[in-house]
Amino acid sequence: MSAPDPRQLILRLFLPFAAGYFLSYLYRTVNAVIGPVLAHELSLGDNALGLLTSTYFLAFGAAQLPLGMLLDRFGPRRVEAGLLLIAASGAAIFALSDTLGGLATGRALIGLGVSACLMASFKAFSQWFPPERLASLTGWIMAAGGLGALAASKPLEMALGIATWRELALLLAACTVAVAAALWFFVPDKANEDKGTGFAAQMAGVKAIFTSAHFWRYAPMGFWFTGGFMAVQGLWVSRWMTVMEGLDSSAIAARLTWISGAMLAGFLFMGFFATALVRRGIKLEKVYLWAMLLGVSILLTLTTQPSMASAWLWPILGACFSLSNISYSLVAHAFPPALSGRANTALNLLAFAGAFGLQWGIGVLVDALQASGWSGDAAFRAAFYTLSGGQFLAFLWLLRPVRQS
Repeated sequence: MSAPDPRQLILRLFLPFAAGYFLSYLYRTVNAVIGPVLAHELSLGDNALGLLTSTYFLAFGAAQLPLGMLLDRFGPRRVEAGLLLIAASGAAIFALSDTLGGLATGRALIGLGVSACLMASFKAFSQWFPPERLASLTGWIMAAGGLGALAASKPLEMALGIATWRELALLLAACTVAVAAALWFFVPDKANEDKGTGFAAQMAGVKAIFTSAHFWRYAPMGFWFTGGFMAVQGLWVSRWMTVMEGLDSSAIAARLTWISGAMLAGFLFMGFFATALVRRGIKLEKVYLWAMLLGVSILLTLTTQPSMASAWLWPILGACFSLSNISYSLVAHAFPPALSGRANTALNLLAFAGAFGLQWGIGVLVDALQASGWSGDAAFRAAFYTLSGGQFLAFLWLLRPVRQS
């Protein structure tokens, strides 16, 4: 396939990947709105609801290491287009299931199917664009995800007023097939791209990443902050607002809209200004460190004083989360371009391991404490204090002096 005109890349490269990541984030956060509906229909407790929702993260995270090798070897177009067909089948299974097992299976297939949406775009951008543009492109693709999160808040609640959650899931399945087709037929392949060597060499690259002190400097924040925010945003923020603040579904959907809007603003900030900041000598690592400090502090404040300025603090936390994605660029820069797919998916593995473990773990802890006689608000507060403590320790680890691998 001949190289496209640079002006065509925004249509043939960026837009299909942006559509895929929009769907990925929509799938990721949709249960914050439909979760209460599912819990009511199936009589699910917090433990079961947390497990159901987090199967997405489990399958997503499990795919990351092989995904990195596949992206480096076969390219982003083929890998993402094929996986999105699996996501579409998962959405259809989810829509047609009446049992917890069927819903969990569908959710897991969705997680597996959208596991390449962000990492494939990173790989494609590294193939076609110069390094100084990657931070801004990362911001733009993340903005597409922010739009997906926005769609999964108030717009989704309004859609549930005119269609059932099953009908909406089938509609998402159809949209996913359409995006897969767009990726397969319109996205260009990079000519003469090095596809890597054999499996042993691929695994050697993975080992180099996981034995790097640079990688492990950022990995705990990936688990506790990036993964922790996904766990909270994808389910527990709505339960927290119900139990701790007494909000109804309409008010919660409005809050989720503000959170997603703040995330989108953070992504757009990176899209517009990241490259300019780098060219002016402002290190993205400093932006990342200050954003993480603010985010850790805000979650602790929300846990200590649930109703104190929460209408503003939750959106600011969402903006901090959007800036946490700077870590992907910071990690990848320490490795050669041939390892870029594996470096990013390795960090993503830690983030989604945190999302799965923390989303399920919060539900397990809340149910266990309530079974021991704790009140609902005390149980949720204890669970969020545990999350805040992990984030604080991870941030202290991030501040340790950098050592060479």
